[in-house]
Amino acid sequence: MNEKQRIGRQRHRGTHPEVELLTVGETASATGVTVRTLHHYDEIGLVSPAARSSAGYRLYAPADLERLQQVVAYRRLGLGLEDIATALEGEGPSEGPGRRRALERQRELVEEKITELTRLLAALDTALEKDMKDIDLSENEMRELFGDSYTEHFEEYQTEAEDRWGQTEAWKESQRRTASYTQEDWTRISAETEENNRLILAAMDAGRPADSEQAMAAAEAMRVHMDHWFFPIDGDFHRSLGDMYVQDPRFTKTYEDLRPGLAQYLRDAIHANADRLAD
Repeated sequence: MNEKQRIGRQRHRGTHPEVELLTVGETASATGVTVRTLHHYDEIGLVSPAARSSAGYRLYAPADLERLQQVVAYRRLGLGLEDIATALEGEGPSEGPGRRRALERQRELVEEKITELTRLLAALDTALEKDMKDIDLSENEMRELFGDSYTEHFEEYQTEAEDRWGQTEAWKESQRRTASYTQEDWTRISAETEENNRLILAAMDAGRPADSEQAMAAAEAMRVHMDHWFFPIDGDFHRSLGDMYVQDPRFTKTYEDLRPGLAQYLRDAIHANADRLAD
C-alpha cells in the first residue's frame, strides 16, 4: 500500500482529521460535477484522485478539488478537454505564479466572452426593435449580425444558386422555409453557423485527421444544420456541397479566410462523414 492509499484509508476511517479527502459522491455533490464525469476525468488523466480507500474507491484531496474547479471554469468558457489539459499543464503549481497565471488566463477568456456577447446583444436588440416595427435591417446591421461575408457576394451567390438548383426540390424547399423566418431565426442560424465553424476549426487545430471522430462530428453538425433550416440533405448531397468548397474559388476563400487549408480539410471531413453515414 502506498502513502496516498494509507492516508486515504486513515481518513476514510476518521482517524486522520488533518487530511480532508472526499469520496467521489461527496466530490460530485460539492462541485456539481456528475460522478460519471469525475470517472471520465480520472480515466483521461485530467483530474485524478489523490488516493484510494481500502476498498479501491476514489478519494479526492483539496488539491484535486482545486484542479477540478479550474476544469469546470474552463469548461464554462467553452474550452474542450484537450485544450483544458494543455492549459493546466502550462500553469504550473496551484500556488504562486502558476495559480496566478491560471486566474489571469481565465479572466482573459471571460473578457473575450463578455465582449462577444455584448456585441451580439446589441445586434439582437436592434434586430428585435426593427422586427417589432416591421422594418428591414440595413446592410450594416446585417453585417453586424452575420459578419461581412453575409453581404459580400450575396446577390451573386443567390443568382448562381438559383441557376444551378432552381428547379430542384431542395431549392424550392429552402425558399419555402426561409420565406417565413424572422430575425430571431436568422440570428439562431448565424450563431449555429459560427459554432459549427468553431467545431471544425477545433478539430483541425488539434491536428486531428479529417476522418477522425472529432472532424466527422463537426461535418455532421453542419449537415444537420442545413437539413433543419434549409432543405433535406443526406450524406451524398452533402458530399457534393463539400466538393464545391474546393472547386469554387469564392467558396474556398470563405473557409481559407478562417484558416488556411480549412476548405480542403472540411471537404475531406464531409466525405469521411458521408462514407460513415452510408455504412
